[in-house]
Parts: sequence; structure tokens; C-alpha cells
Amino acid sequence: MPAWFEGSPTPGEAGPSVIEGHVTWRGDPSVFFDLGRLAPGDRIDIEREDGTTASFEVYDSARYPKNEFPTLAVYGRTEGPELRLITCSGDVDEDGHHLDNTVISARLIET
Repeated sequence: MPAWFEGSPTPGEAGPSVIEGHVTWRGDPSVFFDLGRLAPGDRIDIEREDGTTASFEVYDSARYPKNEFPTLAVYGRTEGPELRLITCSGDVDEDGHHLDNTVISARLIET
């Protein structure tokens, strides 16, 4: 199940709303297994707690080594409502942890 980073705005509010989820769980595909397939122009709809839907359009899909994670670009201020989806990706180390993160960045197009 994806988790909203409580330190970020809710989807559709000003700033980057950050949602994180596993790519696999106990060896099986998880909620963000296909996240890396999203590309600029794709649409993401988020159902909000108040029953409305916030729709976003992807403008960037990138993979970063975990030791080079772009913290400011992911969590920093934005001009308007944005969405960040994050999952693990890449090769797996000897402890079973992925070495990279996939980050999807999207802008609000409608609520």
C-alpha cells in the first residue's frame, strides 16, 4: 500500500505531495511495481479524502542511486501543486535492498 509522506501537502494542495510505495513486497510485485513505466504526458488520478479526484500529468521520470537522491528536487518548494511518487528500483545488494530509487514528478492539471 502506498504511503503519503505526512510532512508534505496533500495531493492537490500547493507544493509537492510525496507518496512512497514498495516496488516488491516479500518477493512479489507490489503497488509501485510498474511505476518506472510512467512517462511524460501520462496521467495520474489521486482520490482525495474528501471524495474529489486530483489529476496530475507526469513531466519527469528518473532513476537515482540512493546515495545521490535529489532531496531538494523531491521535497523542495514548487510553483504550484505537484506530485512525487517514489519507489525502490535497480539492482539488489547482498542484503536484498534495491540500490536506486525511481521518482515520478507530475503537475496538477485538474481537481
